[in-house]
Amino acid sequence: MQSLPVVMLGFLLGMLHATDADHVVAVSAVVVRQRSVGSAARVGFFWGLGHTLTVFTIGSAIILFNLAISTRLEQAMEFCVALMLVLLGIVTLSRMSRQVHDSVTPLVAGRFSAHLQSWPDSAGNERLAPAPPNWLGRQLNNVCRYPALRPIGIGVVHGLAGSAAVALLVLTQIREPVWAVAYLLLFGVGTTAGMMLATLVIAIPFVQAHRMPLLGFGLQVLAGVLSLGLGCYLAFRLSMIDGLFSQP
Repeated sequence: MQSLPVVMLGFLLGMLHATDADHVVAVSAVVVRQRSVGSAARVGFFWGLGHTLTVFTIGSAIILFNLAISTRLEQAMEFCVALMLVLLGIVTLSRMSRQVHDSVTPLVAGRFSAHLQSWPDSAGNERLAPAPPNWLGRQLNNVCRYPALRPIGIGVVHGLAGSAAVALLVLTQIREPVWAVAYLLLFGVGTTAGMMLATLVIAIPFVQAHRMPLLGFGLQVLAGVLSLGLGCYLAFRLSMIDGLFSQP
């Protein structure tokens, strides 16, 4: 029973882990589209579910089967997080660009239709050429038919990046495998609870901003820029400073 306090500490550490910068930025890029705090909390829950699934599965395998995760593999997993943040940023900014196009095009068409690409229909009337198809947006829309998939997938990727470190930390404090696995489970529960609280807080300004379109647009652009910027920074650090791709 000496391990019980350490196991219970896992819940608190999990809640703290949920507030890591890359976690908050990634979830913010998803929460920006939510119109209620309840739906935002569900995003946090599904993110935590995906994160817990990965950490518990990989961490338990490391603990029970004494698996070894190399430093290069850990860095590769972190690089996946960086790429995911870049993708989220691009998707968010692409969606904002599309909104600007949809808002501005009718105005421009009315005043400067002669300068826009157009073609005559069967009646001889000029019709504006549609915006070029956005492949990334179409794929995202396909995913959004199942709203839970996006936050679960993000959580799974984040779990890959941190599962080895969490498991190794547990092994230095808890020798009994059963208690170590219990720690991982409580850590996951704490992470899920922490992310639900974080998304509730993050969602408040976004939900209010939906009543003020200009503010809402600005916040969504900010979320996209932060996600893209953090992802590029992490990718640069891992590849150029930590030498992910230069190691033999």
